Amino acid sequence: MGEECNEYRCWEELLPDALGLIFRNLSLQEVLTVVPRVCKSWNRVVSGPYCWQEIDIDEWCQRNWWKSEKLTRMVHMLIARSGGSFSRFSVSALPNDTLFASLQTSNARSLKTFELPRSDISDCIVEDVAQRLSNVTFLDVSSCTKIGARALEAFGKNCRSLERLWHVMHPMDVDGKDSQHDEARAIAYNMRKLRHLEIGYMLIATEDVVEIASQCHDLKFLDVRGCWYVDNKLLEERYPWLKVQGPLVDGFYEDRFWEEYSDDSDDDSIYSSELIDDDYYVIGSDEEEAIWDDGQDIE
Repeated sequence: MGEECNEYRCWEELLPDALGLIFRNLSLQEVLTVVPRVCKSWNRVVSGPYCWQEIDIDEWCQRNWWKSEKLTRMVHMLIARSGGSFSRFSVSALPNDTLFASLQTSNARSLKTFELPRSDISDCIVEDVAQRLSNVTFLDVSSCTKIGARALEAFGKNCRSLERLWHVMHPMDVDGKDSQHDEARAIAYNMRKLRHLEIGYMLIATEDVVEIASQCHDLKFLDVRGCWYVDNKLLEERYPWLKVQGPLVDGFYEDRFWEEYSDDSDDDSIYSSELIDDDYYVIGSDEEEAIWDDGQDIE
């Protein structure tokens, strides 16, 4: 065995931290359905926190955004596996406040990158949870239509290290609204350390952006594409060090952020899995396995 290990790498004997770094280069499907079947030591690595210091399932969510129960099980499972200690949490289309509230039970103080676009979360839940997000430096709440000035104020007051904010809207997100002046003020007076701000399609005027720029002295980049009442020439004259994009919109910008999802996408065929033996899937409960089931119960 010793001679064999000298000639061939004994991957199963690598430290869990090292294996975790390697497995992070694999797809989510491979980590959850292929790696656990290789050997028990690899199974223990993917079942523990070693692969889940950065939870990025945005692409998977885009394929399953309309399956709220499936998405909920996936998020709960990965938070549990991470031991509640993760530096990045990237997920889209959270279906309700309850799922967002699960962060209250985790060690979210290690979280630095927090991306949850198109999520149905409210001002109230943000006010309850934001105090646990003190180290977040990048926040993406684009198209979160149920949050407003109160949530942005809570994020700003608690995320004292926040440097980058994406609060980009879709034109349909703001349909029927008169103004988002109060949201602009919440950003201006509670997120003073911002360096990068993207607020495309928000219903704001030039004076709102001037207020943000005058309060956020570190701001270097401002994206106001689709904010038709903003005069970028005035901003460029008054704040020459500030790089401003917009309000004109190019086609690539819309395609990049607002590709519509199709309900009839064949996502189950991509992410379904075969039966997994108990020997190899040590902590896999029926509920966790059902995430990858293609419509039938796993025996």
